[in-house]
Amino acid sequence: MSSTTTEAAPKTLPGKTWTSTGKNNITATDALRVVILVTAALVALVPIVWLVLGAFKTPTELSARPPLLLPESWGLSNYTDALTRFDFTTYLFNSTVVTIAATALTLAINSMAAYALAKYNFRGKNGLFLLTLATIMIPLQVILIPVYQVVASLGMVNTLWGLIIPAAATPTGVFILRQYMLSIPDELIEAARVDGSGEFRTFIQIVLPMCRPALAVVAILSIMWRWNDFLWPLVVAQSETVYTLPVALARFTAEETVPFNLIIAMSVVSILPVIILFLFFQRQIVTGIANTGIK
Repeated sequence: MSSTTTEAAPKTLPGKTWTSTGKNNITATDALRVVILVTAALVALVPIVWLVLGAFKTPTELSARPPLLLPESWGLSNYTDALTRFDFTTYLFNSTVVTIAATALTLAINSMAAYALAKYNFRGKNGLFLLTLATIMIPLQVILIPVYQVVASLGMVNTLWGLIIPAAATPTGVFILRQYMLSIPDELIEAARVDGSGEFRTFIQIVLPMCRPALAVVAILSIMWRWNDFLWPLVVAQSETVYTLPVALARFTAEETVPFNLIIAMSVVSILPVIILFLFFQRQIVTGIANTGIK
């Protein structure tokens, strides 16, 4: 009995790709896109790198022409001088308290407003939502005096509460959370109600955990806004004990001899928390922004 042996034809391996995870070969368009993105990222990093390098330079090196790329010494004298010359810890404490408290209050108010606009049916809901969105077009400078009068009548001028409460509700946060909550099935909320769950319990234990990506986006935006806010703290904070970091940095520029090296060092310290926070939560930010536009 004769047997025939058939050899299997060798398989052709897929071509190597840019990330070695797909089956398509690299095209000129892919390479051009990568080059453009890398170039844009490098251009965006140039000011940050220049700021960090400037934090190690002396006033003479900062005023040199042509500018010096690298400092002659990599000592931390600028940071130590800034901490000893100015009440940096107080400004940092004020900025931290205002940012954390205002962000927590913003998440609480915006999430409840967004839940009502997304899941409750009542007369005038769409008009109220459009009115909320319309307030995005009103800059702070237009309502600065009326808001200040309200804060003054409540006795919150020159207090941290005057920096925290006025901007607690943000239309941008309501919009982001409302759009995300629209993707939550109504049947899930109805099932919770049938099981005897109250409205507040349903909101806390079911809706909010499902909105973590959107909450992360609103939290990051709120932190960046409060941490870098300058105009409103400048108006409300009338003593150094209530100054935040942006106001303190601006005050130093009014001195007879402006210590640019110390201001740059303090600026580096002030941007570090926001950068670190973004690096840790960038995935939640991208996911939340992407899911916000579903409906």
